Amino acid sequence: MTRAVLGIIGGSGIYDLPGLEKVRRRRVRSPWGEPSGALRVGEIAGMPVVFLARHDEGHRLSPSDINYRANIDVLKRAGVTDLVSLSACGSFKEELPPGTFVLVDQFVDRTFNRQSSFFGKGCVAHVSMAHPVSPRLRIHLAAAAEAEGIAIARGGTYVCMEGPQFST
Repeated sequence: MTRAVLGIIGGSGIYDLPGLEKVRRRRVRSPWGEPSGALRVGEIAGMPVVFLARHDEGHRLSPSDINYRANIDVLKRAGVTDLVSLSACGSFKEELPPGTFVLVDQFVDRTFNRQSSFFGKGCVAHVSMAHPVSPRLRIHLAAAAEAEGIAIARGGTYVCMEGPQFST
């Protein structure tokens, strides 16, 4: 059985991963271009973890400038088997106040300024997005959050957008 390697992408304000031990920086090349920055490879409680700051150190990259394909590719090349992406964002629901950890189960991509697929130009593929989130990983995340006393909501839709309408 392959040993799990957890990948974590840190969103705005998350440029390092507390508790990551035996850390070494690693640069990985991608045919998709430059990723957001160097990977931080280490472990937490003996589990291998690879961390990438989505916006790079100091929030250097705006959402429209992030090379998402390169980020995913370098994490995969670094051996990541399971991926968690953290995002500090708002909600339209009063019952989800700031600080609530929402375990999303669906996505809506409303971006327009970046490539949205690894496929194209001679590589045609159809990928189901009916269930885009691993139920097994969500169970582990919920248990970990509950063990830390973090308020969670099981299920939700993450809407990804760019531009000035982000805050409206």
